[in-house]
Amino acid sequence: MKRLGPHYFLTLLLLSSTLVASIWSDHRAPVVLAKPIDSINTRIDGWSSAGNQQLRDRIVASLNATSYLSRTYRKDRNELDLFVAFYAQLRAGESMHSPKYCLPGGGWEFSDIRTVSLSANGRQAKVNRALVHLGDERQLMLYWYQSRPRIIASEYQSKLFLVWDGLTRGNQGGSIVRIMLPDRPGADQEALAFATQLIPQVQSCFE
Repeated sequence: MKRLGPHYFLTLLLLSSTLVASIWSDHRAPVVLAKPIDSINTRIDGWSSAGNQQLRDRIVASLNATSYLSRTYRKDRNELDLFVAFYAQLRAGESMHSPKYCLPGGGWEFSDIRTVSLSANGRQAKVNRALVHLGDERQLMLYWYQSRPRIIASEYQSKLFLVWDGLTRGNQGGSIVRIMLPDRPGADQEALAFATQLIPQVQSCFE
């Protein structure tokens, strides 16, 4: 008889933990934000926004988020798009919509995907950085997963921490945060500077 290796038991443990976390999460009350997502400042790092944008009904239905924020900021003649989707009750086996899976459905293609580090609110964080293009339009994108306890770049780590938080902290809820601006000289620095000031704004909604 073939002996079962450690990977088998690790997979079994993860699946069992996922099931337990899912059952536990189903019995926890949804997270209530301290402040709504749209309370995020309309002025960040010299960028200003005139107001929020409404997504199409089919997109809202696809997101299945508790609340969301879609907003365009402007500085001089430059534009930066911010999108935040908040989920009050995440269950194991479910995940927030990653741009890597959503944007290609709209025709966007990814290149040069990597993680970058920044310091925000007195702590180090890693976020995803990618170039995306649709025809001749090229955009620089930063995105990450943010909850009350942590900021995560990896979709897979986000799912694992969902299991862990469900077992140790109960339901924490969570959000996905995305920044996009035209790819041009200095865009990386502008995006990181914006993200550095944005992260505490998002965190204040949880606290």
